[in-house]
Amino acid sequence: MQPGFSFQLNASDGPARAGTLTTPHGSVPTPLFMPVATAATVKGVDIGRVADTGAGMILANAYHLHLRPGESSLERAGGLAAFMGWHGPTLTDSGGFQVFSLARQVKVNEQGAFFRSHLDGSPVEFTPEASMRIQESIGADVAMQLDHVVALPAPRDVVADAMRRSLRWAERCRAAHARPEQALFGIVQGGLEPDLRQESAEGLRAIGFPGYAVGGLSVGEGSEAMDRSLRATVPHLPADRPRYLMGVGQPRDIIEAVATGIDMFDCVLPT
Repeated sequence: MQPGFSFQLNASDGPARAGTLTTPHGSVPTPLFMPVATAATVKGVDIGRVADTGAGMILANAYHLHLRPGESSLERAGGLAAFMGWHGPTLTDSGGFQVFSLARQVKVNEQGAFFRSHLDGSPVEFTPEASMRIQESIGADVAMQLDHVVALPAPRDVVADAMRRSLRWAERCRAAHARPEQALFGIVQGGLEPDLRQESAEGLRAIGFPGYAVGGLSVGEGSEAMDRSLRATVPHLPADRPRYLMGVGQPRDIIEAVATGIDMFDCVLPT
């Protein structure tokens, strides 16, 4: 675990559990839902009112912040939390999903993703090493590995190739990550294939991360398919580390995911 970062389990009921996530910017109870401040602001709500909702942790997006205002601006301001005027923990998504959903002319190879900005068409290069540099400069308490996201449904061989590339990128992210007070989470991929999800989870455990996310869901597969995928994935994640289901915000889906042992959520749905 990174200095100032810990996860404590306080109670459980079957796979469901309650805990405390501690970061350098404070502690928050889990399960928790993170409002999305994509570009370092929660749409339609000032930062004081975000705190009034009871939210304890906020998510921002490294892809959007890299393009505008640029990570150097946040670094000069003292990091993401100071830039926003937020006094609690923060997390940055690596931007993998946005690269493949928003960027133009995306080309992916073993080195990384190469594309043109959706803002002005300028060329951008996202490699695992670049993602770590960007997220370290942004300065959130939790950073996410760069992963290769594919739209579902997709052929099994395409899903498997992206999952295994994500594992190789996870190793590179782990090797490149150098900010000691920032925790880096790995991301499980594998589409709706239980064996690929298991392979991804076990591969990430072998690399070793302070926390683990489940990615590549809530992309149109339906709630029941998501439930099946979570039941096939979560048992293969360490019980003593936080588990984060990315991009899920429907109340029904949150309740079902908590029942499988998920601790953290985010979604743009409320904003």
